[in-house]
Amino acid sequence: MEVAEHIAAIRRDAPLLSAAAAVAGLEAPVPSCPEWVVRDLLRHQGGVHRWATAIVATPRTEPWRVDLDEVAGTWPDDTGLLDWLEAGYRGLIAALENASPDLQCWTFLRAPSPLAMWARRQAHETAMHRADAELAAGRQAPAYPARFAADGIDELLSCFITRRSSPLRADPARTFGVRCHDVAADWLVRIGPDAVRTTAIGDEVPDCTLRGRADELYLALWSRPEWGALSVQGDRAVLDLFLDKVHIRWT
Repeated sequence: MEVAEHIAAIRRDAPLLSAAAAVAGLEAPVPSCPEWVVRDLLRHQGGVHRWATAIVATPRTEPWRVDLDEVAGTWPDDTGLLDWLEAGYRGLIAALENASPDLQCWTFLRAPSPLAMWARRQAHETAMHRADAELAAGRQAPAYPARFAADGIDELLSCFITRRSSPLRADPARTFGVRCHDVAADWLVRIGPDAVRTTAIGDEVPDCTLRGRADELYLALWSRPEWGALSVQGDRAVLDLFLDKVHIRWT
């Protein structure tokens, strides 16, 4: 996906996140992030949007791993929280749209460019937290477009879990496959004792393969389980290993 498409996804999902949060109420629990109520979700998302904006717009070239309390400065009161969230995502969209394609700033995932990394990361950050808000409002998680969902799966499997800090390891090595029914996308995750490497499946038969619609796989693999229509072939223990080691909760 292109940078403009990721920015469009933020523009789509951020207002829907806000609308779902308004329906749920600030004290509603967030089932997919068990330690949070909606107030926590909004503070987190607004803080992350501001954190990303500062990195892109400044730009910051050194790692900026900072507590969101410092990013926010002073948290808004409850009556102003949704307006504060809106100001944050509008600022992020403006920063991404105004950034040079040759932007040089700190990144933490592989991508074609720093701008591409930040646009993609914030698109999927916002999409997952929109799902959290919808679940808090008692609704089903969104049915994301298949191409966008597959892009989010790729970010997780090709970028996040392949980092050195990932706890996902296996000795002897195992292989985990993911296949989408509704878009031409698949991944082969090789889980070794020292590293994780992700490629296309090709002709290989993984030890375990998870199959389903792209949006359902997206939610499930990002720890927002929608398992009903997914199928598992092969050794279920490999999937259990993945789920035990890969937790995407932001808590």
